[in-house]
Amino acid sequence: MPSLKDMRTRINSVRATRKITSAMKLVAGSKLRRAQEHAEAARPFAAKMAAMLANLAAAVKDRGEAPPLLAGTGKDDVHLIVVATADRGLCGAFNSSIVRATRRRIQELKEQGKAVKLICVGRKGRDMLRREYGDLIVEFVDGIAGKRRIAFADAERIAQKILELYEAGGFDVATMVFNRFKSAMSQVVTFKQLVPVEPPEAAAAGEGVQAIYEFEPDEERILAELLPRNLAVQIYGALLENAASEQGARMVAMDNATRNAGEMIDRLTLRYNRQRQANITKELIEIVSGAEAV
Repeated sequence: MPSLKDMRTRINSVRATRKITSAMKLVAGSKLRRAQEHAEAARPFAAKMAAMLANLAAAVKDRGEAPPLLAGTGKDDVHLIVVATADRGLCGAFNSSIVRATRRRIQELKEQGKAVKLICVGRKGRDMLRREYGDLIVEFVDGIAGKRRIAFADAERIAQKILELYEAGGFDVATMVFNRFKSAMSQVVTFKQLVPVEPPEAAAAGEGVQAIYEFEPDEERILAELLPRNLAVQIYGALLENAASEQGARMVAMDNATRNAGEMIDRLTLRYNRQRQANITKELIEIVSGAEAV
């Protein structure tokens, strides 16, 4: 049985840990508000960009003049997966849920006879995946997930790497996996196809996306400029969603840790008081027994 001194040391240690987790919860809550605002502000622009692409794609689809980023390579042999995670832990299942989904997708693609390549954005995803799939990682992008505010230039940097790899014939289909923010308590692991560009659901159904505008210059030249920009926009939106999800997951995880620390302190304090009372009672019995013996 531990001594009273050991129990006091343990209680003080847990109290110090509770202070840290409580402070981290407050910091994550503050960052969450900003990250959520940025993610929600980026959604309308991404939606309008997708609608514009749908109109342009409908105009060039029948003419067979679609750019490679829109039409694809015509094959489905090599898949590139862009895995976006955090640089730090202490955020619950945020990183592990993304990595688990990525592992399942890799396994499914390999069972279908497809080749897989990985681009890791964030240290946690790289560290967890390279143990098993280190030979599949072709690029690691560092210094983005941990930034206070993600800039559009960061997304452009990732988009440029993807474009270079695509132009070199490195893959046929590119997909990004990230956590889409719903609330501080809920994040949804999402796979978003980047290349070739997936038309919106309405475009796939042929509803409301007919080319009703005249474009100047022609649609092909506009698409040549717009498609690389759209790639960066979609990546930027995913990074913002991921950042908000990370802070939400961290706030909830630190709240749970703070609550658990408080419960542990209560249990340890109860054990400490019982042990202290038992020691006092034992000492009194020894004193009384000694006095009677005299």
